[in-house]
Amino acid sequence: MKRLFQFVFFLFFFGNVTAQQTDYVDFKLLHGTLSVESDSSTVYGQVKVKFEILKDVDSVFIDAIDMKFDFLGDPNQGVKFNYDGKKLWIISDFQSNKEYAVFFNYEAQPRKALYFTKVNVDDQIWTQGQGKYTSNWLPSIDDVNDKIEFDLLITYENGYEVLANGKLIDKEVGEGFTKWHYDMQKPMSSYLVALAIGKYNKKIETSNSGIPLEYYYYPEDSLKVEPTYRYSKQMFDFLEAEIGFPYPWQNYKQVPVKDFLYSGMENTSLTIFSDGFVVDSIGFNDRNYITVNAHELAHQWFGDLVTSTSSEHHWLQEGFATYYALLAERDVFGDDHYYWQLFENAQELIAQDKAEQSTSLLDPKSSSTTFYKKGAWALHVLREQVGDSAFKEGVKTYLNKHQFGNVKTSDFISEVEKSSQQDLSVFVNDWFTEVTLPEDAMVKSLKKSAFMREYMDVDCHVYSQKCKDYLVSNISDKAKIKVVSQISNHIEVEAFRNNLEVRQAIAQYVGEIPKELKTEYESLLNDKSYLTIEVALYNLWVNFPEERVKYLHKTKDIKGFNDYNVRLLWLVLHLNTIEFQPEQKQAVLNELIGYSLPGQHFELRMKAFDYLKLIGGFEVESLKSLLDATKHHNWRFSKYAKELITELVKESTYKQMFEQFKIDQE
Repeated sequence: MKRLFQFVFFLFFFGNVTAQQTDYVDFKLLHGTLSVESDSSTVYGQVKVKFEILKDVDSVFIDAIDMKFDFLGDPNQGVKFNYDGKKLWIISDFQSNKEYAVFFNYEAQPRKALYFTKVNVDDQIWTQGQGKYTSNWLPSIDDVNDKIEFDLLITYENGYEVLANGKLIDKEVGEGFTKWHYDMQKPMSSYLVALAIGKYNKKIETSNSGIPLEYYYYPEDSLKVEPTYRYSKQMFDFLEAEIGFPYPWQNYKQVPVKDFLYSGMENTSLTIFSDGFVVDSIGFNDRNYITVNAHELAHQWFGDLVTSTSSEHHWLQEGFATYYALLAERDVFGDDHYYWQLFENAQELIAQDKAEQSTSLLDPKSSSTTFYKKGAWALHVLREQVGDSAFKEGVKTYLNKHQFGNVKTSDFISEVEKSSQQDLSVFVNDWFTEVTLPEDAMVKSLKKSAFMREYMDVDCHVYSQKCKDYLVSNISDKAKIKVVSQISNHIEVEAFRNNLEVRQAIAQYVGEIPKELKTEYESLLNDKSYLTIEVALYNLWVNFPEERVKYLHKTKDIKGFNDYNVRLLWLVLHLNTIEFQPEQKQAVLNELIGYSLPGQHFELRMKAFDYLKLIGGFEVESLKSLLDATKHHNWRFSKYAKELITELVKESTYKQMFEQFKIDQE
């Protein structure tokens, strides 16, 4: 068999040097009957795969990373299998224009793409396919150019919600376990296959076009549902109307998960996002889900319905999703908000350009800043150039022509050229081919907004009466924040009579608090902003030591975001306020240490580790937790932990402790 496999491999890949597998086979359907075991982090599956042969060939493959297989007998007559640890080869005398089906069982203990976590004591399991490969937990096709209908039947313990792509068409509740059967109907790239299992409740709305919108949440977060999912239906209805192409899937589900790798992921009909965006009505004012929500929703068309053929055209996904998210937010918050977001994106792009890190938008190695923000800017400028009608017609035709397929930049541009009757070669060169940022064009576009012209005209680097007057005038809050940043040493009582955002800027920029501002500054502790409260509490504690006990009493019950930003600061200030509850110091330290331990959200652990480093509070348990964090599935957290250990081992005491841990582990 080994010799046969090597011979087939040679024929396929060396006999057809320029060929891709998609030239020979079109995988149509993958039906998976899966059971997931959390204790062993194992997936067991029975799989049926249907495919059509496009050209005569003697082997095709399915991507499958480090799996065990059991090949069924009779259903696979005339077919042989060979598995090399990465690809499952299906070997036979395949004839063109014929459809085939194969069946097999498999077992996988994925090291990535499927993650097993806990929320309190309950299981939580979720996937991340983009950049991680679904083939780590489900035999599939890593090539985005082969779109497949994935229908999954998943068995899991009773009492849990099980979510997958598509429509739930059957749910069988058995003794101890429930089978959930999802039907996808339409094809998609396998990186968009999703699975989420956990303890959830849900709220359902219906779009104007009749699409069910399902919002999942932890049972204890019922009061956070509205602020977390605020404007979801409005944005969905807006995007359907704006894009001009109906939402292409049966339903739309959104589910938060713990310790997610990114902000969110646009799995087809099932967006998974970080539960750090689950906020109450106060947290909404500082850090909400709206931008991520709109971005992942826009991907259901741009990325899921039409998928770029390669990373060279990745901006067709991220640039479009960023741009249409801006349009959705514009519908909610207005033109000024839209231009402000464009301005902030421009600032990031200009900084990248000045650092000589800019790349072509068609460079497959470009940064996220380029793909997302330059891509969005390109669409904004293109729409200004060709006009609303031609732009929208071009987008609609582009989606209609390439729906459920794969696209290149030229596919989009050619449709806009037809709808606008314009030659876009200069635009393509300036925005897609050139490395240098078209900064002049961006500034010219921003200045079409009176709001942005006002912001740009405000300049208080040299303090004057005019600058003082700005803070009690009718200029925009963004312009006032700019003024506060420039005249922070000249803030007067009247400045506090502004809106939440300007007051937050005062908290952030006025670190040394004059006594005449003390009362007004103390009022910041009452603001509906966890960021404002955190900064104001620290600054007041530093500036007025005689009032520290009062400030600690006032804020003792405030936790803040999911990373407990206010509570952790409060604990550290408590430990450093000798006269405040001296008998509670050990309990307070224990609480701080507890937030650094496994089981807590990684953002909370990171913040706790930062404070433990600041106060020299590391001990055996928290150091072991830090060592454990270096193996965490979230790459940001594991990188952070490794870098912090590198800092700590510069101190001899910590170095000895870490060395002892290694000895103990051996």
